[in-house]
Amino acid sequence: MIILGIDPGFAITGYGIVKYEGNKFSVIDYGAITTKASMQFSERLLLLNNRLENIIREFKPETAAIEELFFNKNAKTAITAAHGRGVALLAAARSGIEVFEYTPLQVKQAVVGYGRAEKSQIQQMVKVILNLPEIPRPDDVADALAVAICHGHSYKMGELGVRFNVKL
Repeated sequence: MIILGIDPGFAITGYGIVKYEGNKFSVIDYGAITTKASMQFSERLLLLNNRLENIIREFKPETAAIEELFFNKNAKTAITAAHGRGVALLAAARSGIEVFEYTPLQVKQAVVGYGRAEKSQIQQMVKVILNLPEIPRPDDVADALAVAICHGHSYKMGELGVRFNVKL
């Protein structure tokens, strides 16, 4: 199965394309989609949408896994990031692939085995699980790969009768 993992954002959206086969992960591609603060808000959203649609067309993932947002302090930051998340959900749903959503707690549990893991622990485990020479940067990219790993593990659970998805 080819999985597109997305760590949604507005200024930076991380993405990772992984293949999950026989309980083994391999990396196909990963990176960050960035938008400039000098761009108009609508242009930034359009750029994010176009880049995600291009990635989906190029790599043809079977599923998309997107991290749910978690903010507890700055409402303005949460709303801005939510716009990017909405664009990511829409781009994936428009492509016809199944969309799954995971909380940060679920991602940490699936990747590290501990729901309160530190960011550095997640990044190190992403590096190890995917056999990468270094931790992917920026952090959003490692997070997107972690979401894809989470889905690989969770999807296997779904085949056993436990479903975690939200299909659009």
